[in-house]
Amino acid sequence: MKVAVASGKGGTGKTLLSASLFSVWKDPLVVVDLDVEEPNLHLFLNPEISGTRTAELEIPVVDAAKCDYCGKCAQLCQFKAINVLGEVVLTFTEMCHGCGGCLAVCPRGALTSGSRPLGEMRWGRIGSDRFLMGALRVGEAMSPPLMRVVKQKLQGMLSEAAADVIIDAPPGVSCPAVNAVMDSDVIVLVTEPTPFGLHDLRLAHEAFAQLGKPMGVVINRAGLPGSDVDDYCRANHLRVLAKIPFDRRIAETYAAGGVIAEAMGELRPFFSDLADQIRTLVETAAQPLEISR
Repeated sequence: MKVAVASGKGGTGKTLLSASLFSVWKDPLVVVDLDVEEPNLHLFLNPEISGTRTAELEIPVVDAAKCDYCGKCAQLCQFKAINVLGEVVLTFTEMCHGCGGCLAVCPRGALTSGSRPLGEMRWGRIGSDRFLMGALRVGEAMSPPLMRVVKQKLQGMLSEAAADVIIDAPPGVSCPAVNAVMDSDVIVLVTEPTPFGLHDLRLAHEAFAQLGKPMGVVINRAGLPGSDVDDYCRANHLRVLAKIPFDRRIAETYAAGGVIAEAMGELRPFFSDLADQIRTLVETAAQPLEISR
């Protein structure tokens, strides 16, 4: 089972929830930080890193001696990463998405495959469980290609030893967020009872609903006044899985790098129950509908 912890905005408590779910999860687990632009799950779980690898993106390299400046590569590229101006071919590698299409359409083989670094992938262990993360290179704008490399590594880890997966996804509803949750079995949306929280919960729900995954909601800082989050969830048949109380001790523990389910023992049953509810949500969604005759 793959559980994606997502949110419509940053700062709602995704990492807080991911770390605590890891702490109480009963089955073998791989925990993955796919928020590659700002990874921070490792700061709370303190994994023992056993391997690193630089992730690279395929980019075109021009052989001017072979090029006849037909412009087919530039016509194909929707991101303007390669342009032909007269008898000059310009490449803008920071704009390249690494699809390889320009290499495929070049009739003279004037384009060959090069690469540029995207960031770093790291993996290791936390006790008997496994950890995986990506960290985007400073100044790099292309996070989905790095995320794909991390997910390929995840598949290799799962083929070695089967396990459940918890994914700490990037916030928002743009390409990185969709890329992070698209392979999951369930999406847990973390929100907060504020007007901004409700607005971004609505965006996330509408965006991820297109994927056809079961979704549930966790409301962090529950107890703040002036929100219609519960009403929105009822109206849209979104199950509220849990409400994390608005408690200064939780904020202080999190700010100090603590895992809430471990540092505040009275909340451990709360997170264990949440983990069970997530499993139930997946199992219920997998059951075939009974058709009355």
